[in-house]
This record gives sequence, structure tokens and C-alpha cells, in this order.
Amino acid sequence: MIAERVKAILAELPKGVELEAAAKTRTAAEIEEAIAAGVKIIGENYVQEALKVKKAVKLPARWHLIGHLQKNKVKFCPGNFQWIHTLDSTKLAEKLEARSAFAQKKINVLLQVNLSREITKSGLHDWEDILKVSETILSGKWLKLRGLMTIPAPNIGETPTRKIYEKLRVWRDKLQQELDSAEITELSMGMTADFNGLFRKGQL
Repeated sequence: MIAERVKAILAELPKGVELEAAAKTRTAAEIEEAIAAGVKIIGENYVQEALKVKKAVKLPARWHLIGHLQKNKVKFCPGNFQWIHTLDSTKLAEKLEARSAFAQKKINVLLQVNLSREITKSGLHDWEDILKVSETILSGKWLKLRGLMTIPAPNIGETPTRKIYEKLRVWRDKLQQELDSAEITELSMGMTADFNGLFRKGQL
């Protein structure tokens, strides 16, 4: 069943868009089924859960942390995650830079942007804060700033959701230009509901 769904989604993905499979609560066998069907990126919400299941998964994949990163979990990230999607402060960036330097492991990072301004979600709200954290990252050696991530508030409708994604793309482009970095190319956005709606309508 997992393999069939994965193949169906991959067949419809627009060019330049990658599928990231959220593996929260999934078993190693289920994750391996998804990888065998064509999934290349596994996203985990919690560091400890990821470390446990990652040991049992034998097929190769890129592991991304897509959940909130607590400061006391930073030490486990270098070497276990190729990407962190949820960097949202200079202090967290500095701590992750230090641990990555200690482990001699580079990590690709995305800045989490909370454009819906939900109080229950982490993330940066303003352009000035995005620029400040970005400059902190670029001042180091081990973190590679690759772009921005956002998760809109649920059930706000297609038009508001599309506007949020459009704004994130504008900010990504502006960040690339202002910091003169060719590496800032990525956007992490779009959930299952967006695929069924906006992606299929060609609006993302």
C-alpha cells in the first residue's frame, strides 16, 4: 500500500519538486518500503525517535529533521541528519555550528518562517530577523544555509495558503540576492493536503 501511494505521488510531482516522506511513528519496515518505492528523503519530527529507527533502516536515504530542534538535542544532529529544516534563532545556529565543528560534519539548514504567526509554532516572523540569523549562519563554516521553510496554519483555505507560499518564495529570492549566495535555492513547503489541492492545480 505504501509503495503504491509513493509511486503514484512521484509520477505526478512537478519538475524540480522533491517528495519528503514524514516518518513520524512509522516502523523501519514501512520506511524501507517507501525508500524502495522511490522516496529519497526521510523527514523526522523528533531527534530521539529518528536515531532509533534510523539504525534499523538498511536502505540509503537522506535524513532531514523537520520538527522543532531543542537546544539539548543539538549534539545528536551532526552526522545523523543531512538537513535541519527548523533553525529559528541565532543562539540555536551558534550552538549547532559549534557541535558541527566538534563533529567535523557539515549540515544543510533551512530557516523556519512562521508566516501564519501561530503562537503554537516556532519560526521567524520578520524579514529583519531572517536576515540576522542568516548572517550568523554565513559567518560560520559548518552550517550551509540553503533556504526557507514554512508550515501554514491548517484549514485556512487555498488562497491564503498560496499567498504564504508566494511570500516565502519572494523572501528566498531576496535573501539569495542580498547575501549573494548561490546556495540559497531551496523551499520546504507543502503538505499532503497541498499536494491534493494546490499542486494538482498547478498553483505551487
